[in-house]
Amino acid sequence: MDRARLLVGVAGSAALVAALASPVHASPGTAAAPARPAAPAPSTDPAARIQKDLRMKLGSRFGGAWVPENAKGKVVVATTDASAAGTIRAAGAQPKVVRHSERALGSVQSTLNAHARSAAKTVNAWYVDNETNTVVVQARSVAAAKRFVAASGVDAGAVRIVKTTAKPRPLYDIVGGERYWTTQYGCSVAFSVTNGFITAGHCGDTGETTSGSNQVSQGTFGGSSFPGNDYAWVNTNSQWTPTPKVNRWNGTYESVQGATEAPVGTPVCRSGGTTNSRLWCATIAQRNATVQYQEGTVTGLIRTAICADPGDSGGALITQSGGQAQGITSGGSGSCNNGQGSGDETYFQPVGEVLQILAQQGREIVTEGGNPPGGACDQYQTKVSASLTSGGNQYQPNGNYTTTASGAHRACLDGPAGVDFDLYLQKQNGGAWTTVAQSTSPDPDESINYNGTPGTYRYRVHAYSGSGEYTLGFDRP
Repeated sequence: MDRARLLVGVAGSAALVAALASPVHASPGTAAAPARPAAPAPSTDPAARIQKDLRMKLGSRFGGAWVPENAKGKVVVATTDASAAGTIRAAGAQPKVVRHSERALGSVQSTLNAHARSAAKTVNAWYVDNETNTVVVQARSVAAAKRFVAASGVDAGAVRIVKTTAKPRPLYDIVGGERYWTTQYGCSVAFSVTNGFITAGHCGDTGETTSGSNQVSQGTFGGSSFPGNDYAWVNTNSQWTPTPKVNRWNGTYESVQGATEAPVGTPVCRSGGTTNSRLWCATIAQRNATVQYQEGTVTGLIRTAICADPGDSGGALITQSGGQAQGITSGGSGSCNNGQGSGDETYFQPVGEVLQILAQQGREIVTEGGNPPGGACDQYQTKVSASLTSGGNQYQPNGNYTTTASGAHRACLDGPAGVDFDLYLQKQNGGAWTTVAQSTSPDPDESINYNGTPGTYRYRVHAYSGSGEYTLGFDRP
């Protein structure tokens, strides 16, 4: 087997420069994974129905429609023709006579659009405002707005200039698998986390700045570990929005549902900014693999037979079903240039360790649907919070509790993403403790519902793997 290599984008390679010369742009707005189409708005909505009917009836006399604040659904319809007031009232709306029709104001806006290049940078936006029957021009400089309106040749009487201190800027999504840039390399996003994303440690050192695939300033490496490990996290600025998405490179997105560790043999897929023709999939061949790069040794990696190329570094490894984040692309051998083949081998840093570190900062992986408001265990009578290191045990609450009644013992354990915490309910029997109920899934979260007799009980919280803070909520009879 060829010596494993890092998959970072090295600017000194002519072939790689060519491959990365056309960056994959981050999705503007809030592009989402394909989902069930939203149900159409009910056709019986009174305001929408009235607006549509009267726009058709009044034609060029229609001046717009709106629902005033605190009007309880009462719609106002404007018209340039006072004689149309009866028609408006008969339709169930309140009439208002105005100077400019909807079509006339739309024409003013279209003309401003055509002259947009003449607008100074201090002119923010322009739009039709039905309630004031004008086209509003927002600007940080009133003088600049007046020059823009005059240069466009529109009727100044139809325009209202509003001074503002706002400075609009474009907003961009953070999506797993997509390209970002450092001062030296082109790498890939793994998964979004609160206020940023995780990626490979060899892509950048702490403090190094990043820009998105569109070359817009993005953030700064908040922490980085390589060699030994190969993870890092980037703290992004307010122009970038973390999303629970991984790019499939076919116009759709994989939704991240969690970060539960999958066993060997699980089908997984990789997404990266260089090999952006599709997802590349295989199975987890091994866990806890050690790789020796020229730069040093990295331990605890996931090994797969998935191909990858330079610039895919830092990208996402996710389960083929279930949307569980698994790893961060580190390095390997082989190439996707000729399709995936028998010589391909790629290693991934498991996401658990970096997510545990971020959990101590109050941050977590961004998942579809997010977390329940206020915490997953808030509905229980008693809550305790503490932290565990991998392999450790704690007994809650403060050792044990006693109940004199029979009934249900209900408990909820909420652990950080990327760990495997287990929960046991034990009852004292003489001088010994006996486990009467347990919840030992491979997830960080567990629950117990046990119908017991009077006695002394305790909960054992065990960190099977991983470290971090947890919350235990429970009810007693």
